[in-house]
Amino acid sequence: MKLHELSPAPGSKKTRNRVGRGIGSGNGKTSGKGHKGQNARSGGGVRPGFEGGQNPLYRRLPKRGFNNRFRTEYAIVNLSDLNQFSAGTEVTPELLLQTGVVKNPKDGIKILGNGELAVQLTVKANKFSQSAVEKIQAAGGKTEVI
Repeated sequence: MKLHELSPAPGSKKTRNRVGRGIGSGNGKTSGKGHKGQNARSGGGVRPGFEGGQNPLYRRLPKRGFNNRFRTEYAIVNLSDLNQFSAGTEVTPELLLQTGVVKNPKDGIKILGNGELAVQLTVKANKFSQSAVEKIQAAGGKTEVI
């Protein structure tokens, strides 16, 4: 295959509809907007969610709950995910990012106690669950809050 033989997949390129280009095009004169009315005007049309003056859905439904803008959200790592590291490794948030255990560190990393830990590790994270601390220490490792 050569560069000049490349072509886009069939159906992936669609020619744009040129409106207002004569009666034969099927979209001439009024350009597919019909005759008069709000939608025929320039800048015309209604905003998203407008229901013709009827009370819109987003106002008919009750508001529930509260979203705290300032809450800290942690990226969660289970103990079973830490078994891939060799014994004696110092597990840091940077190492977890580098190895792909964590994709997005968010506001910090929290280690949870799901699964069993078979290797001795020094784990550094922003938060630990109590069961995670117990299991890491039982495996002969250490925990450190950063």
